[in-house]
Amino acid sequence: MLTTNTVIDGPAFRLDSSALPASGVDDGEPRTDSVELLRSGAIEIGIWEIAPGVATDTETDEVFVVLSGRARVDIEGQADPLELRAGTVGRLAAGARTRWTVTETLRKVYVLGTV
Repeated sequence: MLTTNTVIDGPAFRLDSSALPASGVDDGEPRTDSVELLRSGAIEIGIWEIAPGVATDTETDEVFVVLSGRARVDIEGQADPLELRAGTVGRLAAGARTRWTVTETLRKVYVLGTV
């Protein structure tokens, strides 16, 4: 957890590793790493990382900022994919079915929850 009145090095911060369920992996071995920085009511803020590969997911309400890496996110029913790179700010809607094609390990700061 992130304490008040402090900063961290987002691109270098140590994350906790976890394997993706096999049902969500389409190609490669895209492991994920994350750390929860703050939870307040229905809001969660953290850092999340995914290694190269292809994975599918069903999203929750999220706003994020990409710190490093590259990926394309195809969203079911949406013609144009999201092209992610360092500095990209994005929003995903709850229930969106996505396919992440990660070409360079991607790390992002996220805010989950509804306001």
